[in-house]
Formats: sequence, C-alpha cells, structure tokens
Amino acid sequence: MIRMITKKVSGKVFDFYSSWSKREDGMAAVEAALIFPILMTLLLGTFDMGNAILTNQKAIRASQVTADLVTRTPTISMDGIDEAINAGELSFTPFPSDTFGVDIVSIRFDDDAVPEIIWRETRNMSPNPDVLDDVASLAEAGNGVVVVSVQYLFEPLFAGFVVEQIPMQEIAFARGRRSATVNLE
Repeated sequence: MIRMITKKVSGKVFDFYSSWSKREDGMAAVEAALIFPILMTLLLGTFDMGNAILTNQKAIRASQVTADLVTRTPTISMDGIDEAINAGELSFTPFPSDTFGVDIVSIRFDDDAVPEIIWRETRNMSPNPDVLDDVASLAEAGNGVVVVSVQYLFEPLFAGFVVEQIPMQEIAFARGRRSATVNLE
C-alpha cells in the first residue's frame, strides 16, 4: 500500500515537472528578468561615462579660459585673477563646482632659458609640483609663459557603487599677449 502511494505521488510529481518544463508561456518573463539588470547597468553606465567625458571637456575649457583671461594684459591684479578663476569655474555649469581647483603660475625664462616662478595663485587644490618641468620644452630666453592647472573631482550619479570619484586634471599653457611675461600688481 505504501509502495503504491509512493509510486502514485512520485508519478504525479514527475508528470507535473515534465509538463512544467515543456511549457513556454513564462519563458519571456524569465528571460526579461535575467537581462533587465544587465541592460540597466549598461544604460546607466553609458549615462555616467557621457557625463564624465563632458566634464573632462569642461575642465579643458576651464583651463583655457582662465589662461586666456590672465594673459590679456602685461600686469594683472588680484581682482583680475579672481575674475579669471570665476570664469573658469563657470565653465563647469551645470555641474557642481565645489571640487573645482586651480593653480595659476606665471613663469619667466632668464637669459639662459632657465625658468623661474614670478607669481603663483592656487585655490582649492595642491600646487602643481611639476610646473617647471612641464614648461621645459617652451623655454625661450627672455620670454615667459603662464601655466594654468585645473583639477576637478567628478562624482558619477549612478556608478557610485563602483567608483566614488573620478579625478580630472588639465593643464593649459599661454604666452602673454602684450608682453613676454604677465606680472602681478
């Protein structure tokens, strides 16, 4: 009797399993449930990467705008430097600019083309330690150059669980427009 009941129950279980495994009406839902997280990860990752690329272009633009504004006159005041830094910071609109940092360095080359720093203004970042090495290929005796380093920490909107911040640093070089060097008032 027990053997017969066990055989009947196992037969019913086997019949249920075999009929369930042959049915296809729920396969699309199962496949969608398996693929959906992958597709959402790709979509949101693409969004974050696009914003990161856009932010890096804005960092390039900020360094160039700041360098251009600083080198327009032979001498610049602290108010002029403030305005140039504000213009560079505005380049990041609509992204937040609280992690924006800038290092502006005016360099003069002596008669032997050895660089020396005339003045430096650094805000919200560490000074660029390699600035004199960076201008070695631009050395011309009696000339000068302004180096603007911009630093920005991009925070992805959706990929924060993978990477918290992406550091970006861009450097722009500009020569004085009306004089060999740009001096500070």
